[in-house]
Amino acid sequence: MTGYVTRNGIVVRQGDSFDIVLQFRNAQGKPVNIEDWSIKMSVCEQSQGKEKFSKTGEVIDAASGKARIELKPTDTSLTAGDYVTDIQVTTDQGDVHTIFPQDINQVGVFRITEQVTR
Repeated sequence: MTGYVTRNGIVVRQGDSFDIVLQFRNAQGKPVNIEDWSIKMSVCEQSQGKEKFSKTGEVIDAASGKARIELKPTDTSLTAGDYVTDIQVTTDQGDVHTIFPQDINQVGVFRITEQVTR
């Protein structure tokens, strides 16, 4: 599980597994119930916008607001470099929110770093 998430970027080593863990809280810091929410992540080429892959998130504990997006080696076996990404949630009320990148004025970066062992 080699990787990390920053405010506007996700970095993963080529060919590795990595779980992006999400925790939803309200303005007071209390967990938000995410029952019946859907989560989707898309990763695309920077230049042409062609989708490389998309993932559906999994709600781990709805009442506690916990979910994850599980990246497998088939997802991270892209050519090393930078791609664009975002993560959106659709609530049980049908509202759509882009939750990543956190900065609304930035495009999310999905960076694949080179591996040595193949």
